[in-house]
Amino acid sequence: MTLEPSPRHLAIVTGASRQRGIGGAICRALAQANVDVFFTHWSPYDSKMPWGAEEDEPAHLQRQLQNMGVRCEHLRIDLSVVNAPQQILNTVESCLGFPSILINNATHDDTHAPFDQLDGTTLDAYYAVNMRGTMLLSVEFARRFSRPSGGRIINLTSGQGRGPMPGKLAYVATKGAIDAFTVTLAAEVASRGITVNAVDPGPTDTGWMTEEVKQALPPRFLMGRIGQPEDAARLIAFLASEDAGWITGQIIRSTGGF
Repeated sequence: MTLEPSPRHLAIVTGASRQRGIGGAICRALAQANVDVFFTHWSPYDSKMPWGAEEDEPAHLQRQLQNMGVRCEHLRIDLSVVNAPQQILNTVESCLGFPSILINNATHDDTHAPFDQLDGTTLDAYYAVNMRGTMLLSVEFARRFSRPSGGRIINLTSGQGRGPMPGKLAYVATKGAIDAFTVTLAAEVASRGITVNAVDPGPTDTGWMTEEVKQALPPRFLMGRIGQPEDAARLIAFLASEDAGWITGQIIRSTGGF
């Protein structure tokens, strides 16, 4: 009797625009596990951030992953656009096939202001990516998932429920919603063979930290160092694997004891 080989896994990773970012590290960790990768990026967001946009980075990341022996394609897309989830899934299906893994890594966090400066425009910008984009992409992925098992949805969250983050009301409110979304979506899609979990990586050195921050943070980590993108990526690659099929509905605080 000849056993059919297991179908190859294909992952969608949103927000993978930079080598130093968590998204890029996730892509590399998945490629090391022989998972094909389709990633999204949006340079206009990066251009407003301290690290700036690097227009050639997506192409460089694609070549890096292909050199690791996996198939890889990418798409420049604004996740705040209402029909972005359909565009993403239509594109990945047409060029690589049907995905079995979704990692919602993209985020919007470009404002630091006290409560009395919060307005509708700011809140809508956070909501469009952190909540609506993540939720609709997850739902569309689950609708189209057709394998009997092995589906994975992994959301990136933050430490917003562990203490106050003054000046970041829009961020903590929209990220907090993803914690609740994760738990209930896990219950709704379990019968479809899909697990849903979230990872809080804690403060991670992805290029946003000043030297002052880098000096102040290490004593607050029990492990004595600042988190690196690869720390989050290793956990996410495990949650995406067959070995993690019994884990669902969890918010995992992988923060080095921060």
